[in-house]
Amino acid sequence: MALIKSLNGHTPRFGKNCFLAENATIVGDVIAGDDCSFWFNAVVRGDVHYIRIGHHVNVQDGVVIHCTYKKAPVNIGNYVSIAHGAVVHGCTIHDNVLIGMGAVIMDHAVIESNSIIAAGAVVVKNTIVKSGSVYGGMPAKKIKDIDQALVVGEIQRIAESYGMYAGWYQKPDKK
Repeated sequence: MALIKSLNGHTPRFGKNCFLAENATIVGDVIAGDDCSFWFNAVVRGDVHYIRIGHHVNVQDGVVIHCTYKKAPVNIGNYVSIAHGAVVHGCTIHDNVLIGMGAVIMDHAVIESNSIIAAGAVVVKNTIVKSGSVYGGMPAKKIKDIDQALVVGEIQRIAESYGMYAGWYQKPDKK
C-alpha cells in the first residue's frame, strides 16, 4: 500500500478510481481528482504548501512534486501526464499538458493548456509557456507550435493510456 501520510492537520485526499502504487508517497495538503495514478517511487509532498491535482493526471515513476514554503504551491489541471523522473516544483500546469521524462518545472512557472515540455527540459522560475507550444532545452525555450497530431497522438494518447495501465493493476491477476 502507498505511504499516505497526514501532516500538520492535512491528510491527502483522492477522487474516485485513483491508482496508488505500493511505494508511492503522498504527504500532507494534497488533493487529487478522479482517475489519477501515482506510480512507483513517485513522491508528492504537500508539506510546505498545498498541491492540487485535477482529473485524469498520471504521476509516473520517480516523479517529485513539491512546493516552496509559503510562497509557491502546485496546481495541476486535467489530463496531464508527468513522465518518469520529472520534477514539478511550485508551479502551475494547465489542462492537456505533457511533461517529458526528466523535465524540471520551477517555481512560479506556468504551463498553459495543450503544451508539451520536452524530455530533459528545464523550465526556469517565472517562465510562461503559452498554450499550444512545445518547449525544450536548458533553459527551456519555445521549439515550435504544437499541431493537432501532437495533441491527439501524444498528450491525449498518453493520458488515456495511463488510465488503462492503472486498470491493469487494480484488477486481480487471473492465472
